[in-house]
Amino acid sequence: MIELRDVTFGTDDRVILKNVTIKVPERKITSVVGLSGAGKTTILRLLAGLMKPQSGQILIGDQDIAPMNERDLNEVRKRMAMVFQYGALFDSLTVWENVAFGLLHHRKMKKAELDEIVSDRLDAVGLNNVEHLLPSQLSGGMQKRVSMARALAMNPQIVLYDEPTSGLDPIMANVIDSLIGSLRDRYGATSVIVSHDIKSVFRMSDQVALLINGSVIIEGTPAELQASANPMVQQFVNGQAEGPIKVH
Repeated sequence: MIELRDVTFGTDDRVILKNVTIKVPERKITSVVGLSGAGKTTILRLLAGLMKPQSGQILIGDQDIAPMNERDLNEVRKRMAMVFQYGALFDSLTVWENVAFGLLHHRKMKKAELDEIVSDRLDAVGLNNVEHLLPSQLSGGMQKRVSMARALAMNPQIVLYDEPTSGLDPIMANVIDSLIGSLRDRYGATSVIVSHDIKSVFRMSDQVALLINGSVIIEGTPAELQASANPMVQQFVNGQAEGPIKVH
């Protein structure tokens, strides 16, 4: 479904990604983990076409989006959705208006059809009778779940998650982890997650890529990362302060 192939990206003063290759299987959950500032969110922005690499290919299906113009990118983006780190709901809109936002702007649908989709997506994330509420009336966990419902409203083939459990207590983090898996099963979307929460990632991922100093040093199942003899992998997985990874 998705492949980053030898992708390099940087700014004037530093290289952020160096020859990164990651393969994302269809209808699976693939997580990219690493320290803060490792380039994880940069990968999401590249996948969404918000930035272009200096070199390499970014394949969505059989299309390389790296050289695309904005008009062609917009067509590809219609197949994607993003769940932002802190929800990014529109404060002045109700839950119903937030979830229906993409449909209202890109599809011509009757109110009854919109109601059905909004209700279905909210039910899928465990929320009922909240359509009339404003984001300020919701807890952090509820806001995150509304943002997931909004992302799924347009039946995307790909869902990008930026730190989905950030700022949540351990119980709600577990709820979100379970939801990501159940939503994948229910709607069949391919999921890409960036996170530094290794416990959360291991709970929900089919495969994991570990990004260190702008390069992928291992890509495999959670069990393969846990069993790796690479000292960098073991240091990150076990959260050890001492080791070959230098923390600044």
